[in-house]
Amino acid sequence: LLPLQSQLSQALNGLSDRAKEAKEFLVQLRNMVQQIQENSVEFEACLVAQCDALIDALNRRKAQLLSRVNKEHEHKLKVVRDQISHCTVKLRQTTGLMEYCLEVIKENDPSGFLQISDALIRRVHMTEDQWGKGTLTPRMTTDFDLNLDNAPLLQSIHQLDFVQMKVSSPVPAPPILQLEECCTHNNSATLSWKQPPLSTVQVEGYILELDDGNGGQFREVYVGKETMCTVDGLHFNSTYSARVKAFNKSGVSPYSKTLVLQTSEDTQSEEQTLPFPVPLERSQLRRMSPFSSTLNLQPSFSGRSYFELRSSAHQLSLHSSLQSLNSAVAWFSFDPASAHADIIFSNDNLTVTCNSYDDRVVLGKTGFSKGLHYWELSIDRYDNHPDPAFGVARIDVLKDAMLGKDDKAWAMYVDNNRSWFMHNNSHTNRTEGGITKGATVGVLLDLTRRTLTFSINEDQQGPVAFENLEGLFFPAVSLNRNVQV
Repeated sequence: LLPLQSQLSQALNGLSDRAKEAKEFLVQLRNMVQQIQENSVEFEACLVAQCDALIDALNRRKAQLLSRVNKEHEHKLKVVRDQISHCTVKLRQTTGLMEYCLEVIKENDPSGFLQISDALIRRVHMTEDQWGKGTLTPRMTTDFDLNLDNAPLLQSIHQLDFVQMKVSSPVPAPPILQLEECCTHNNSATLSWKQPPLSTVQVEGYILELDDGNGGQFREVYVGKETMCTVDGLHFNSTYSARVKAFNKSGVSPYSKTLVLQTSEDTQSEEQTLPFPVPLERSQLRRMSPFSSTLNLQPSFSGRSYFELRSSAHQLSLHSSLQSLNSAVAWFSFDPASAHADIIFSNDNLTVTCNSYDDRVVLGKTGFSKGLHYWELSIDRYDNHPDPAFGVARIDVLKDAMLGKDDKAWAMYVDNNRSWFMHNNSHTNRTEGGITKGATVGVLLDLTRRTLTFSINEDQQGPVAFENLEGLFFPAVSLNRNVQV
């Protein structure tokens, strides 16, 4: 009896283990039900967001295409209306000449008729010639020569489907920042990275992140396949942390080591290119060499020493803004890389003119997104009373038109007698007082108050020119061959 009881007890122990495993498995399955429900909600939300993004992109594109159709519509109407007006005037003149000639023919005085007949005949022939070939032909067709090719997009929509991720493919290894190729210049930072030398995992792209310069959260500043990125518009005298990670279809790699860098306060440092430090160490921001005695773009400086001897209301408003400037200086010059091809550079890119009679745009090398910034430009040559423009612009501003003609620039254009503010081809605030050779134009960009103010020869020109400015702005000038700054 005892051996049988022992066997049954051992069997029960095995069965008990299976029952315990089954209970744990049921708990696991119930947890999977909950997890499937949660993942389903999350996946549906992600799918809806992706489809909504496609719909939003399509709606934005539809608005852009409709805008082009409206422009074509307005252009066709203008051409036809201009031709109607021109033809109406000519027809009225022709009809009047015909009526006058008929009255002359009825005239019974032969001597009077002989005196004017030759002149009338020539005038009739000239008028007839004016109705020559093409005059009575429409200059514009009624058809809209626009055809929307939506077949490839429709095909892509029909083929839109889920892609099964291959779990077997590993995620990339964390990238390595190449310290010898990383550098800073003014308030811009260039970072370079690579995959570990022995890594064989395919990488589809990289994500570069920077914090806000004040110990805040990281944010994405670049996503793409390149292994080098330049970030513009950073704060001066601020500490930033940077990191990068790689990704492929299987997922995202861990982050690289974090670099901590501090932009410089030094106002006298010579030109230098410093590599980023090893993690958790700091470096000075690279500086351009200080300007020579033939300054055209002056550095920022404390407003107190500049304006305290002036007491009018205009100067006091500038003085109030400039007093908050500290000693940080952003040395910068004109940028040949982004300028129109007609711009001529000299004096280490501190002096520019133009070889065209049309206005051409040139930008400064440094962009500003926050803080208070002031610079000056001196007029080296001013002939035949042109109207150069000074101000700020986005990097993609039109380069072949006066500054302020599009919505990417905020400017003051000025001749020898008066000035105007211009943005998006809207002219405002005509102000008396112009420029001559030797004049100085000052630009005050206050991104704390989000305003732009101008001065001529140290006196504020007009009221505050523009308000509610936000984003990344580059110093900008437009000029023709009659001006050198």
